[in-house]
Parts: sequence; C-alpha cells; structure tokens
Amino acid sequence: MDASQAKQKESVPAKEEWKMRPPYRVHEPNENFPVRYEASCHCGKVQYTLSREEPLDSKLCHCTTCQTQHAAPFQWAAIFHKDDINFKHGHHDLEWYDPTEKSIEHKLPCKVRCSYCHSPIMDEGRNMILLFPSLVHLKTEEDRHNFKPRCHMFYGQRVMDIPDGLPKWDGLNQESDLIEDSPPEMVREYERKREKERDEKFQKGENK
Repeated sequence: MDASQAKQKESVPAKEEWKMRPPYRVHEPNENFPVRYEASCHCGKVQYTLSREEPLDSKLCHCTTCQTQHAAPFQWAAIFHKDDINFKHGHHDLEWYDPTEKSIEHKLPCKVRCSYCHSPIMDEGRNMILLFPSLVHLKTEEDRHNFKPRCHMFYGQRVMDIPDGLPKWDGLNQESDLIEDSPPEMVREYERKREKERDEKFQKGENK
C-alpha cells in the first residue's frame, strides 16, 4: 500500500475499512491490473474484472446450504485469491450474509450479494474467495475450459444425480470418501482401500 492509499485508509471510518482491503479494494490505474475476464450481476450494478487466467480450483457443491442459498440443486464455484478481483462498479452496494449465525454483518466466512438484484456475487472466506462462473462473461472455448468443474463436493446430499464422470466426494474433496459415478480408476483405488480396511477388520475380529 502506497502513501496515498494509507492516507485514504486513515480517513475511512473503522466500520468501513473493508472497502480498503481485498477483495473489495479498487485497484488504482497505475497498479497495472491485467483484465482477463469481465463479470457482472443480473442487473449490472455490480461489475468486476479478474486477472487470473485459470481459477485455483473449480467445483460443484451439493451441500444443503448451497442448495438453499442459491435455490438450485447445486452451486458452481471457482476459487480465486482475493487480489485476483477488481470491482469496477457497485462494490459499495453489496450485502453480506453469514449462514452460520444467520447474520448480515461482515463476518468471515460469508456470502456476498448485490443489494439491488440480490444476485450471488461470491463467498468470501478468510483467505480466498469463491466466485460464481455463471456471472463471468466466458467468450471462448478456452475460457469455458479454464472454468470447467473438476469435482463434486457433498454429493451425498445431492437432490439429483449428475452422471458426468467427475470425481464425486461425500463431503469436502480429498477429505472424504469417493462415491458412485467417479472415474473408474479412482473408484478402483477407493475399492482397494476399502477392501484392505475390511480385511484388516476381519483379521482383528472387528467385523461386527
């Protein structure tokens, strides 16, 4: 942060300091923020650009919170660093929601929406943000490929089957069990692990 930004931050009330921090801080023209993608909410009041060509990850989440918050069977989320986004317009008109405490205070992690059309903008975590690719203007096949989901999470809570061949995790990816319709090689690995654990239980007489 340069001297002008520091001075500007000093003049901002404490309750509005979030405006000076990523992901909400507006980049200055001299910061050379490269624009790779443009995005906007449904009404267009909230507009932002992204500098990263490919998300850190892209997932489909079937947890009941996402189903309720998005009024949809699942959520498509792409993970970015907080510095990867730059708001062009409307970021001071956002609203927050903490689904854990059901509060509208800016407490992390929280969900962020446009206060006018209420389009979901992102989930703001403590270190990262989860953006919703359906708001991003993906103009080419390469763009769409960059955002292609890599797995399903909380598939055990799904309300519909998605037989797309992607890995499907019962909870968080890499931290839970793979379940049906995952790629054959991953299913075989999972089955071998499960059979090994089953044999060990049988050998210890724990097969109850």
